Amino acid sequence: MVIVMKAGTPQGQIDHVLDRIRELGYTPHIISGVERVVIGAVGGDSGKDQLQSLETYDGVESVVPILKPFKLASAEVKPERSVIRIAGGVEIGGNKLCIMAGPCSVESEEQMLEVAQSVKASGAHMLRGGAYKPRTSPYSFQGHAEDGLKLLAKAREVTGLPFITEVMDTADVELVAEYADIVQIGTRNTQNFSLLKKVGECNKPVFLKRGLATTINEWLMSAEYILSKGNPDVILCERGIRTFETATRNTMDLSAIPVLNELTHLPVILDPSHGTGYRRFVSPMAMASIAAGADGLMIEVHNDPENAWSDGPQSLDLPMFQAMMTQMKAFADASGRSL
Repeated sequence: MVIVMKAGTPQGQIDHVLDRIRELGYTPHIISGVERVVIGAVGGDSGKDQLQSLETYDGVESVVPILKPFKLASAEVKPERSVIRIAGGVEIGGNKLCIMAGPCSVESEEQMLEVAQSVKASGAHMLRGGAYKPRTSPYSFQGHAEDGLKLLAKAREVTGLPFITEVMDTADVELVAEYADIVQIGTRNTQNFSLLKKVGECNKPVFLKRGLATTINEWLMSAEYILSKGNPDVILCERGIRTFETATRNTMDLSAIPVLNELTHLPVILDPSHGTGYRRFVSPMAMASIAAGADGLMIEVHNDPENAWSDGPQSLDLPMFQAMMTQMKAFADASGRSL
């Protein structure tokens, strides 16, 4: 159920409603809008009739059933779009697009500083880089772990760019959250429910990538795990799905953008690097993503893609990224957004 409070309702009346929700065995989640407070009551069906009676309480405007299985992620509970605010004044989900750029893997201090300084000069708002790397082969480079986090922190110190990086294990969540500005859940962990609940308890925004064969409904239910644990700052990332097509690494599902913008209030980011797997397709799909209504992009950028330790074929080099950002401004302007 969604309990919509009247505009200007005193805090005491809100607290009275919250207490009653808890008495009925539900967990209240407060969603503060521009003009009024909305309370999501999440739980089973046993007390829904009693919840409906909250319409008689002082300060309550209406009580509305949530029809979607994903309650807190649903646009029914929050019609206005969420804006996630990151350190350094970066916003994700507003009128300004957010561009995240950097290498697949953190390799060295020299590499990270060169890439970070270049992508910032080209207009990127955040730095990305993998300190922990989930790889198909156990013999491939797995990342520098905490040493990689320290290199990302050094690049942030030098450039001022906040950074996003992936966490793969519940045991590492606190460590990664200590360093990172956004904690990423990768495609292989989209339905790792223990990990989702753990990041739901941390105090950093969570970037949730879509699984290789995850439906949009399943993806939003994964977001629900995070939201239900008290973390309201979830960002969705479409990064391509596995289909029968072999011309690209994955199949970029652009239709997911308008679908998600209709179903949920959460921001939506596109990753055309993993979505296509080839650097020559990254820029066209980036432009298409903006036209479709994405809130930003995650782009793999490397100072020497031919010798990258991972994902070199899909990484833009530094001049290519600069050219893409220059071209992107016209697409942003045409779609009513800004860079």
